[in-house]
Amino acid sequence: MPRTLRIRVKPGSRRGPLVETGDDGLLVVVVRERAVDGAANSAVERVLAEHLGLAPSRVTITRGQGSRIKTVVVDD
Repeated sequence: MPRTLRIRVKPGSRRGPLVETGDDGLLVVVVRERAVDGAANSAVERVLAEHLGLAPSRVTITRGQGSRIKTVVVDD
């Protein structure tokens, strides 16, 4: 059954890729890729899927493609 997560993204970071919990309770996904031509979004899906132990095709960004706060659907 799919579940929806709200996440915060930090693109273009030297310390990524990693997933951590922010002070506000949102998952923070840190990736090295910059927010150019969807590279950061693809990396976010891949890194979050790896963190959750899922295939990358099971994680999809549904809202916030151009924003740092995103809504992601995870199909367990």
